[in-house]
Order: sequence, then structure tokens, then C-alpha cells
Amino acid sequence: MKIKAASEYKQIKPSVVTIGTFDGVHIGHQKIIKRIVEIAKKKDLQALVLTFFPHPRMVVQNDSSIKLINTIDEKAKQLESMGVNHLVIKKFTKSFSRLSALEYVRDVLVNKLKVKHIIVGYDHHFGRNRTANIEDLKEYGEFYGFKVTEIMPQEVDDVAVSSTKIRNALFKGDVKSANKFLGYNFSLTGKIEKGRGIGSTIDFPTANINIEESYKLIPQSGVYLVRAIIKGVNVFGMMNIGNNPTVSDDIRTNIEVHFFDFSNDIYGEVIKVELLDYLRNEIKFPSVLALKEQLKKDEINAKHLIDLIFKI
Repeated sequence: MKIKAASEYKQIKPSVVTIGTFDGVHIGHQKIIKRIVEIAKKKDLQALVLTFFPHPRMVVQNDSSIKLINTIDEKAKQLESMGVNHLVIKKFTKSFSRLSALEYVRDVLVNKLKVKHIIVGYDHHFGRNRTANIEDLKEYGEFYGFKVTEIMPQEVDDVAVSSTKIRNALFKGDVKSANKFLGYNFSLTGKIEKGRGIGSTIDFPTANINIEESYKLIPQSGVYLVRAIIKGVNVFGMMNIGNNPTVSDDIRTNIEVHFFDFSNDIYGEVIKVELLDYLRNEIKFPSVLALKEQLKKDEINAKHLIDLIFKI
């Protein structure tokens, strides 16, 4: 799948388009995505998702605190796995938010994306101050020659899920609910960096993960059961998100993974780690020895959960 900025997108072949931020590409979003892919195949069109970055709330409401479930790359991989041909990213600016409905439809959807069919949710609004609605879009469709399909409330509401609901679950450490709503496992992707090596001294060596994207949502501090695929092999482990209060006064959040039965050198590699379950809160222990004893218990608990989940 091709990822393009809207300004760089050049496509002669017409498209079936859906529009939205699609943060998380959750099970509600997936109903819409499956629809555009089906229509694209049936009508020999390009299946295209138009999304916006930064998130509109960051610009319109000046809300820089919002954290996103997916990075752009993660979102692209999810969409590609569903059969989407193009992910077009429109830079969301204040000037773009002031475009009239007509300017948006004519300049972006018709002239730039060559739209022939649009599929959007029943509550879709667009144009300056989001004053235009689905009925306005249908009128523009009649004028410019594209069809509009409206996803009805019962089609998406029956899954009772939203990106906000998933974010709130992750902020509470409830990855099981988040994964259920997503339809896949929430993950963190980053480059493995060397830490201070304290884990190795207590027989629990860890790989430190550096998340490059500052807007990526990091779940609640604590210890998680995780899985990564490294060089084609399923590797399980436990991840600590927090500031290691037993051994450090650092207030920065660190993300460290101890992989079970794994000794390969992966420093410098980019690893995707899936979060499967929440094991416990991060605790300040009275000593490093007490921390080591708890880590042993965590490993036993984690391996028991692996056996239950995967029937290994």
C-alpha cells in the first residue's frame, strides 16, 4: 500500500474513499474499511482512505495532550492488511479547517482524489466549522458525479466501541478490553537501546524500547505480559512501563522488556511488542532482592497466562 501526503497524491484511476482519523482502526472502523475494499474490487476502483494529521483536536481545540492509539506507520499497516490501496494523509492546519464545504469537496475529493464513491458514517460533518452534513455531501455528489453511501447507526453502534473508549481503557492498563475493541493486540514499536544494565545483575536482562513518536499513547505504568515476533519467531516476555522506583529516582517513563528464554543481541533493531495482559502495578520495593523475588513470581504468573491463552 502507498502512503502519500495529499499534496503529493497523483492518481489517474478513480477511487472509492472513506474519510476520518481512524485512530486505532478498531472493529467499528473495520466495518467501513471492508465496505470500501469490497466496492473497489467490484467496480475496479482504488480503495482509498483519507485521514488527517495532526489529529484535528490538536489544531482546532489546541489540544496537544491527546495521545493516539496508532502511529501513522501502524495505521498504514493495519489498513494495508485489510486491502486498502492508498492511505492519503492531509496535513490538518487551521487554514485547512477554514475551507468551505464546496472548496473541500471540489479541490480535495474531486480534483485530487478522483472520487467516484464515498462511504462515510451517518454523523459525518465537514467544511468550515463542520457545518455541512451527509445530505450536503449527497448534493455535491449529484453535481460532481460521485455516489455517497451512508453507514447507518445500527451498523457501527452495535459494536459499542470508539477510539476514546479504547484510549481510556489503555490509560487504565486494561489492555484486554482495548484489544477486544481493536480486534487485534495493541502494540508499541521502537528501537531497542542499551539501558543501565541493572536487570542483568539480577538475572532479568531487559531491552529498552525507545518510542520515537511523541504522540503515541503509552498505557498506564505497570507490568504487562507481551509478545514479539523476532526474526520470525514468537517470543514472549514481560514489559515494565514506568520509572523503576526501586533502583532509580528518574521521573521519566521507561519501557523495558524481559524476553523469556531469549539471549539474542537485538540492540539497534526496531521491534514491535504486543501487549496481551496487565500483570500488576509498578511498585517501589524495599530492596533490589525483594524486586528480584517479585520478578520471579511475575514470570511464573506470565508463563501460566501464556499457557492459558495460547494452550501451549
